[in-house]
Amino acid sequence: MSFDNFLNQLKTKANELKTEALKFKNKDFLNAAMAGSALVAMADGSISSEEKQKMIKFIESNDALSIFTTSDVIKAFQDFVGQLEFDKEIGEAKAYQAIGKMKSNTEASRLLVRMIIAIASSDGLFEKKEKKVAVKIAKELGIDPSEFEL
Repeated sequence: MSFDNFLNQLKTKANELKTEALKFKNKDFLNAAMAGSALVAMADGSISSEEKQKMIKFIESNDALSIFTTSDVIKAFQDFVGQLEFDKEIGEAKAYQAIGKMKSNTEASRLLVRMIIAIASSDGLFEKKEKKVAVKIAKELGIDPSEFEL
């Protein structure tokens, strides 16, 4: 093996490690984002295609989350939705637990609330039930809901 081949392999491995480290670092945000998305999407009892599309577009355009594949995002979202459908109380507890992990990161928390509001209003309506969930999520994150006109 030549030195150039060795160097290229070393660079490849370094990039793979960086990607893995980024995934690990942002896994909590992905889970919090999908938990919040599931809670607000399920607030009115059904999930519209507009809400799903808005959530996917947000994830794809967010630098911190763009390292995740769309299938990772969909799987995390479906996991939270499935838990909510199976047992609402336990599903909510797990979702709020995932959201709570972002409480110490103010920037991520605010981004999370903005994302949830955008998803909730993606179908053209920001219903009372969705607003109630957004308020609860903001409070869970230690953020005053009035910052977002909630």
